[in-house]
Amino acid sequence: MKNLFLLSGILFYTLSFSQDRMTPELLWKLKRIGEIAVSPDNSTIAFTQREYKVEDNSSESNIYLVPFGGGTIKQLTTTKGSEFNITWSKDSKNIYYLAKGEGGVNVFAIDAINGIPPVQISFVDGGMSGFKFSADESLLVYCNEVKMEKYTGAEFHTDMPNSNVRVIDDLMYRHWSDWEDGMRSHVFFLNKKDGKFTGKGKDILEGENFESPLKPFGGIEHFTISPDQKTILYVCKKSEGKQFAVSTNADIYAYDIATGSTTNLSSGMKGYDVDPSYSEDGSKIAWLSMEEDGYEADKNDIVIYDGATKTISNITSGFDITVDGFVWSPKGDKIYFKSVKEACVQLFEYDFKSKQIRQITSGDHDYTSIELAGDFIVGGRMDMNHPTDIFKVSIKKGEETQLTDVNKDIYSKIKTGTVEKRWVTTTDGKKQLVWVIFPPDFDKTKKYPALLYCQGGPQSAVSQFFSYRWNFQLMAANDYIIIAPNRRGLPGFGQEWNDAIREDWGGQPMEDYLAAVDEIKKEPYVNADKIGAVGASYGGYSVYYLAGIHENRFKCFISHCGLFNLESWYGTTEELFFANSDIGGDYYGVQSPKSYLENSPHRKVQNWNTPMLIFHGEQDFRVPLNQGMEAFQALQLKGIESKMVLFPDENHFVLTPQNAIIWHREFYSWLDHYLK
Repeated sequence: MKNLFLLSGILFYTLSFSQDRMTPELLWKLKRIGEIAVSPDNSTIAFTQREYKVEDNSSESNIYLVPFGGGTIKQLTTTKGSEFNITWSKDSKNIYYLAKGEGGVNVFAIDAINGIPPVQISFVDGGMSGFKFSADESLLVYCNEVKMEKYTGAEFHTDMPNSNVRVIDDLMYRHWSDWEDGMRSHVFFLNKKDGKFTGKGKDILEGENFESPLKPFGGIEHFTISPDQKTILYVCKKSEGKQFAVSTNADIYAYDIATGSTTNLSSGMKGYDVDPSYSEDGSKIAWLSMEEDGYEADKNDIVIYDGATKTISNITSGFDITVDGFVWSPKGDKIYFKSVKEACVQLFEYDFKSKQIRQITSGDHDYTSIELAGDFIVGGRMDMNHPTDIFKVSIKKGEETQLTDVNKDIYSKIKTGTVEKRWVTTTDGKKQLVWVIFPPDFDKTKKYPALLYCQGGPQSAVSQFFSYRWNFQLMAANDYIIIAPNRRGLPGFGQEWNDAIREDWGGQPMEDYLAAVDEIKKEPYVNADKIGAVGASYGGYSVYYLAGIHENRFKCFISHCGLFNLESWYGTTEELFFANSDIGGDYYGVQSPKSYLENSPHRKVQNWNTPMLIFHGEQDFRVPLNQGMEAFQALQLKGIESKMVLFPDENHFVLTPQNAIIWHREFYSWLDHYLK
């Protein structure tokens, strides 16, 4: 009977889907722009574009060029495999990038003007995962992994080479989606010889059991080279084991190439210090800094290190704004940065002379990257209905010009819905921004089922992001109205609003969700008897929690990788600083935080009465598999209609095309069964 329900649901989904709307299959045909790099002469923009092949569950990334003034896009690389880490030569004639080659992933050069076949210019044994060149391109700085610790039974017991054993005596034995294997990412440098970079570079963290860039998401933004080519800056969290698990104290280190000595530039600064960048004259260094140790969602400020005075100043401390990505002006008199404001990621300018911040862009969109090009900023821009394309923005006027439209062929054949911005009064009298997304061909005289979208993070804005899983356009294409609140605990509305969720996961944020639903369902076009709630991570937690308090507002739920039992989650998750800051600490101390009694969904299972679908990745170590299993077991034992869909090879996300399409089919089959 269960299999029949699944098959019939998929069949209905396939036959009923309108061909002029977004589908999961079309979603995975979209071309995805990744890295963007402007040539030094500001004439050309290089970018990577990834395309997926659903039939063989693969993808490939190539390099493309578009003129700075817009025009015809030219594909530059055609070799098999993916190219990444693109950077221009100083004369704007060549593009350097990483790809598989002799000795592993190495640096290649390709003529950007004539398209002459690429040439491998680095031959580093074992390859690299990221690189940067010095200003004169004579010095290569790169990162690669080195073996620092034993972790397997075969390493400890060499006479047992065919054993399959992990030997663990400290924390952080797994991280995000990987088990600890004793490998550490280190930063190296290597000088050019005879036009090539050959051999093994100097490890600037030699013998240190630490990592740079930081895992799981750190990249080449975590190291840089001084303009005079004498110093390498790198980001490192120099702690191990239990201390590493509870701390976010990452620092900026300066390595002197001549002497081999290292100086901690951010000593005494307790939170995350990342993404160092020199001013063009090398006199100053800027980086992103969080003040509080252990709080990954703290306010992100830009701090400036003055090389002459050895002093540090915080240039954004007086502004209730959190920063994400920045670039220096050539004269060093201004800094341009990205920040989320009222659920949209905009571009801003900081002026050192006036000490003021000016907003450059406005409108309902998200900027995903930032590059300076003379009087313009170039970056990726997306919105809820469109994936990333490249735009240039006049710094003075804020005028935005679209330079690419890589998915024009698909979008010319489909209809999209509209997005409305609403302000809803919360139960404590505050104003909450709620996005309402409407189906294509919306008819206000009809009644539509609705979905409450619960955001993860928990401190991640419900901005104008375009997701390839939680895709609002696809939800709307299935004739659902989406209610997407920027509930308590999200950035873009001031730090007080962002911090309000700490140790109150099940309190006011849940009231904010319900306030949004109760307001929007008053609209005559919403079928108040056909509303579902969906979400992932903290959003999945929200679904579990709402299931115990919703008082029959919802007809079904979908939770992806949600936190169900905060006690067992604390005992199995890895980055404990997150749990300590948001939940309040461990559950077994003398005085256990109230979160375990008041905010854990498993304590409200007695109130559950609504059908629920659970998704979980078996390689998810941030929210381990047992969370989904515990929730599913409770549903089954209570006799509530429920289904669990597991992905053995996926982590917190669903990253492969065929798995993702199955995810969508199960998602809409479940919703359609209960809401239509």
